[in-house]
Amino acid sequence: MTYDVVIVGAGPAGIFAAMELAGAGKGFKTVILEKGNSIAHRHCPLQKGRSSCARCPSCSVISGWGGAGAFSDGKLTLTGEVGGSLGQYVGDENLKALIAAVDDTYCRYGAPEKVYGVDNAEEVQDMVERAEKNQLKLIPVPIRHLGTGRSGEILGRMYEFLTAKGIEVRTGCQVGSILVEDGRAAGVVTAGGEEIRGRYVIIAPGREGSEWLRREAGRLDLPLKSNPVDIGVRVEVPGSILENLTRIFYESKLIYYSKAFDDKVRTFCMNPYGQVVMENNDGLITVNGHTHAYHKTKNTNFAVLVSKNFTEPFDNPIAYGRHIASLANLLGGGVIIQRLGDLLAGQRSTVDRMRKCLTTPTLKEATPGDLSLVFPYRHLVSIVEILKALDGLAPGVFSRYTLLYGVEVKFYSSRMELGAGLETHIENLFAAGDGAGVTRGLVQASASGLVVAREIVRRAG
Repeated sequence: MTYDVVIVGAGPAGIFAAMELAGAGKGFKTVILEKGNSIAHRHCPLQKGRSSCARCPSCSVISGWGGAGAFSDGKLTLTGEVGGSLGQYVGDENLKALIAAVDDTYCRYGAPEKVYGVDNAEEVQDMVERAEKNQLKLIPVPIRHLGTGRSGEILGRMYEFLTAKGIEVRTGCQVGSILVEDGRAAGVVTAGGEEIRGRYVIIAPGREGSEWLRREAGRLDLPLKSNPVDIGVRVEVPGSILENLTRIFYESKLIYYSKAFDDKVRTFCMNPYGQVVMENNDGLITVNGHTHAYHKTKNTNFAVLVSKNFTEPFDNPIAYGRHIASLANLLGGGVIIQRLGDLLAGQRSTVDRMRKCLTTPTLKEATPGDLSLVFPYRHLVSIVEILKALDGLAPGVFSRYTLLYGVEVKFYSSRMELGAGLETHIENLFAAGDGAGVTRGLVQASASGLVVAREIVRRAG
């Protein structure tokens, strides 16, 4: 099988690269290879009443058409200040234009008009100042919320557009290795041994494929830079506690530096009146959250992540993150849940103690336990410190009934050395999206797909 362009991964980077190629009018013969299912067949057994994770070979929550973002709330962060480092490759002004193009595309396919964080300048400034008084940095950013449900609809329309344009999409097709001949990309070999050749190869495997990409980079002698690994918990509280923030910003981007260790701690992926969910990351059960577009819960959840850099002799932050998460799997069989009051009291949460909790968990499959047996001491201290600081901004966060789920970990630690157009050291081999360590969110991941596709179009004349 021979193509002009082979795209590995059907997340936002791969989809937007394909859409740009399809719209270029050059007649590129393009194939997208995705190890997960189509959007219509991405169904988690837990959503059908199963009591525990089925540990599917390919987790439908994080893999398949649309990538992890398909069922992870669908927030479009419309600024280059957060969400990745794409600006380092294209420049800040170009990044603004790319973000505008990405936003316009999502709107054409069904994104809502409402943008949070752009109105009520006085309220925004008041919140920024209140955060400063509590030793927090609040980054106001414009956010367009798609919502789980609507995200799937938008991605379905994008699929219809691409297939109508002649783009071939092969789901359930896992890539095993990248083909290189005479210093140039030549295609890929699937896990089943099929050779698929292409003049240009775009690798965009998403966060779930970051470890595969790291192994391939080592095999092909491609230099890697280590990003910090982000490890923490998913916090859940009654929605009313964070209403003063979510009403204005929808998602509050807050940064804190711990007093004890000066480690960077941040909030991430805030989901007003949303749901906590489990993910299967290549056999490792982790936690995440989302808000559905059409129905709400009574709770709001968000992640608290501690960023850690590593130097010599250790150079595998992904392995470190997997090890921490695996402790929760070992002790709890998956995700562990604990009341903040129990953590502070040095005792595990039990089924009986959870019955007395005033906050009703939205993830019923989590196992009551003790997160202090999972996290390193400095991580726990940093997590507790930021929750205490947040209580000054949103009273009630530092409650004994606040729920902590662990472990949440973000696997975008392997960052390839990339040149113009996000090309690797191998000619015509490009890397894009979260899995390549370039981006950290839907918008910049989508924009990175545009960057790669435009470079390929330019080379094709």
